[in-house]
Amino acid sequence: MTFIGKGEDSNFDNPDIHRNLGHNDSLNKRYFFKLYSSFLGLIISIITQMIIPRGLGPKVYGDFNFLTNFFTQVVGFLDMGTSTCFYTNISRRPREYPLISFYLYYIAFVFLFVIGFVALVHFSGVHETIWLGQSLVYVYLAAGWGLLNWFVQILGDIADAYGITVPAEKVRMLQRILGLGVIVILYLYHQFYLTQFFFYHYFILFFLIIAFIGIISRNIHLSKENLRLSWEKAKNYLKDFFNYSHPIFVIAIVVLVEGIFDRWLLQYYGGSVQQGFYSLSYQIGAICFLFTGAMTPLLMREYSILHGTNDLNEMGRLFNRYIPMLYAVAAFFSCFVMVQAQNVVRIIGGSPFRGSMMAVAIMAMYPIHQTYGQLTSSLFYAAGRTKLYRNISVIFSLVSLPITYFMIAPVDKYGLNAGATGLAIKMLVINVVAVNVQLYFNAKLLHLSYLYYLVHQIGCLLFFTSLAAMSSLAANYLLVDGGLYDFILSGITYTMIVIASVYFKPEILGLRRNDVQLLVQIIRNRLTAISHGRC
Repeated sequence: MTFIGKGEDSNFDNPDIHRNLGHNDSLNKRYFFKLYSSFLGLIISIITQMIIPRGLGPKVYGDFNFLTNFFTQVVGFLDMGTSTCFYTNISRRPREYPLISFYLYYIAFVFLFVIGFVALVHFSGVHETIWLGQSLVYVYLAAGWGLLNWFVQILGDIADAYGITVPAEKVRMLQRILGLGVIVILYLYHQFYLTQFFFYHYFILFFLIIAFIGIISRNIHLSKENLRLSWEKAKNYLKDFFNYSHPIFVIAIVVLVEGIFDRWLLQYYGGSVQQGFYSLSYQIGAICFLFTGAMTPLLMREYSILHGTNDLNEMGRLFNRYIPMLYAVAAFFSCFVMVQAQNVVRIIGGSPFRGSMMAVAIMAMYPIHQTYGQLTSSLFYAAGRTKLYRNISVIFSLVSLPITYFMIAPVDKYGLNAGATGLAIKMLVINVVAVNVQLYFNAKLLHLSYLYYLVHQIGCLLFFTSLAAMSSLAANYLLVDGGLYDFILSGITYTMIVIASVYFKPEILGLRRNDVQLLVQIIRNRLTAISHGRC
């Protein structure tokens, strides 16, 4: 079988491609609901991140992230693009129910492999070298955390593939609210220890898994009969997944080595405190990525369907329509956080994390090009260009390894001893260059102008950084002490200036004049409805 991209039918039964099942929503509706969910998630994440680092402290916070990052990398390696392969094909062939059964077997295999690996390392006695002084109890808990997070992601992909994004996002919103409640209770009752923090994650993950399974079962009407997987089909699926994923195998190995090496070296030379500083900067960057990350699986679904019909024109229209806009949205948040890095660290981490300020400022910029990276890589997968994607990824991952050593190693070992800040610099520089290489090849595929996207990137950064700096200077003039009030006043001023600028020049956000007019009309109608409701 040829998965997405060469215009051939697969070994799967070949029903018509259904863009819309009974419960599907339009792309815009699904995106804006994800956007609304992400906005709520942003608020909750900010509150949560104001509690977690303070509750755990830099060292324990660093230990948690060191272990969970390890198993995120291991599970990502074992995934090897199979979850993306599964998602794109379910999107194209939504009635291929035995494919769900096949992938559930693969999930079970990954679970058994990871737990078996930890047990093997445990009894071989080399765990101190791999996990650098971490308790084995926490190692096992981190392994389960990584597996459950991966499973939740796959269930969410199934919901997106079948167009039932809205009920899935409602459950996500409820889970975030419940999770925030648990975090607050732990903090107020002084029960914020590493063990309890892991159990908190297990609670919210199991809640989401049960809820997702319920939503999928109600909307897709799965049964034992249509999930039945014959041995012949299983062999065909195995062959098809191998053909799709084997070019990614090299990427998976290199990314695994890079991801573990970065954090292991930081732990080895910098210790848990530097690990905590970097982890805080990474988490703050992840908050900035919430909005744009919501669009990635939805666009991938559309790319998969369109490439299945060889509709490059519509793929180009979607790419040109959404990617500059999402880049600008990411830049709006990231540039402000970069300028406000000192206040952000004071608000979220407090004085124990003051050494992370430079890392936070640098990693705040990471989500901007991560947005491009997620969306451009989704096009590589959807178009079946995994070999080209592999080559780009491998080259930059290999280049990054000596850079990591140079940035983190002590001066007497030919390094800069830059700790968390050094790792943040490496991450940002490699990401910007690699993403632009990906963008060049995707623009070429879709017959779009790469120069336009390059100019838009630079223009957005200059525009938002300038406005963020001006807003911060104005707030500093009024509020000398800084901190939370300074951050809020700067944010309000910054947002108002940006809204005014976008209204008169919508191209800044990759919008058109009629988009802005439609948005203004929607807001007016909503305000009118609220006003009448009160009357």
